[in-house]
Amino acid sequence: MVIRHIPDNPGMHLLIPFAFCSSDGCQKSLSSLSLPHLEKLLSRLTPEPLDVGDAFSLSTPHERALARALGLPTQDGLIPWAALHAKATAGAWAFITPCHWQVGANHITMSGQTLPDFSAQESQALLAAMQPYFEEDGIALLDDQPTRWLARGDIFDGLATASLDRVAGRNLDHWMPRSAQAAPLRRLQSEMQMLLYTHPVNDARTARGALPVNSFWVSGSGALPTTPLTTLKPAPSVTTRLCDPALNEDWTAWAQAWQALDATECAALLTALNQGENCQLTLCGERHAQTFVTQPQTLLKKLTRLFSSPASATFLETL
Repeated sequence: MVIRHIPDNPGMHLLIPFAFCSSDGCQKSLSSLSLPHLEKLLSRLTPEPLDVGDAFSLSTPHERALARALGLPTQDGLIPWAALHAKATAGAWAFITPCHWQVGANHITMSGQTLPDFSAQESQALLAAMQPYFEEDGIALLDDQPTRWLARGDIFDGLATASLDRVAGRNLDHWMPRSAQAAPLRRLQSEMQMLLYTHPVNDARTARGALPVNSFWVSGSGALPTTPLTTLKPAPSVTTRLCDPALNEDWTAWAQAWQALDATECAALLTALNQGENCQLTLCGERHAQTFVTQPQTLLKKLTRLFSSPASATFLETL
């Protein structure tokens, strides 16, 4: 069980995933973006040490930041999101996401995080067909929601897996688990490709022009620590406004979402800060994450921060 101690005045904590991406399209959109509320927040809040990572880590910066705020372990690829979601007090768990793999001449690409037009009825039919194969490898496959299932088994204990936010729309070669421990899962993926190829659910999906389900992705693997977890920080509010535009590389929509985010969540955080509340802001890119907190400052420090803080675009590019 995860136990969190929240201080008497926890304030607000806003966590923003995909605040910046390294693509040229993102950089171009950022150059003309006006984020006045974010700029004021950056000039008044104090930065904590940068959470340094790279674009090829299995866990994204926003997952690391959220895990740290919740008191979860942050080992790369082993943040136990599935176990936390299942409220599991024992055992190792993972998320199993039914998906479509596009097989090219030189690589395999996953179409997206979730399949469009994938009904609960279709999900349950495929789950029932796949369960016996997983059970043969000691994996209990459980229904959770149509686009994502839960799995429980010893194989997930210490098995590092890549976040869906890393693999959606990308070449899977780098992200596939290659360890000997993952061998049964790789075999299961091959077996499921054969099973699903002729499944009636996929016949119906293909007939109506929908992508067939031809594989699955494992993520959120691991077990919760056996000792209670404690954190002195408030659980952050995670905004998803920028996620879909970034993952779809729609940088016009991403810029519009940033402007809406600045006018709403960032403006609300600034209002709370003006009212004397303790506030935190965590900005996450593809590589790094940076948290800014409320700290008492002298007048000199306030003036120094006000006139030396970089423009929001300049800072976001460092993430």
